[in-house]
Amino acid sequence: MNIEEAQKILDEFVESESLQRHCKAVASSMKYFAKKHGEDEDQWYITGLLHDFDYEKYPKEHPMKGEGILRERGVDEEIIRAIQSHANYTNVSRDSLMEKTLYAVDELSGFVVAVAQVRPDKMQGMNVKSVKKKLKDKGFAAAVNRGDISEGAEELGIEQDELIQGVIEALSENDQVLGLK
Repeated sequence: MNIEEAQKILDEFVESESLQRHCKAVASSMKYFAKKHGEDEDQWYITGLLHDFDYEKYPKEHPMKGEGILRERGVDEEIIRAIQSHANYTNVSRDSLMEKTLYAVDELSGFVVAVAQVRPDKMQGMNVKSVKKKLKDKGFAAAVNRGDISEGAEELGIEQDELIQGVIEALSENDQVLGLK
């Protein structure tokens, strides 16, 4: 499975522009952290890109429904397992660094995109302090599970500030692709 094939799967299953952007944001964050840890950047990018591919069509069966679809399409088992583990209700443990990173960056990537969308300069000049200020505002991006963000950093064994900074850098590198420029 290469990135182009993964993008075709995403395009086949996801019509929503916002869900497409979310998947690409998570993919960008995954690639950033893969590079930081000397891991396979393409594999991690694909994992982020496909992590919610089945959500739009099968919201009540996500991500379990996607498991069979991805397996039929020859997606690597490590990617499938990481996708399964990113949802707490699947009872699939997060053991590998890739699995823990996907969980950690999923909600946070969406949150940082939301912050960028209300800023005049989008990603330019965004910092950890401004993201943390918005995290405290429970009315802002209320659907984002803030507990998952703090739990994700804890599972990775890093400070939340370091996780937020990494996601800001990842999304800033791809702000044009994400429509955040």
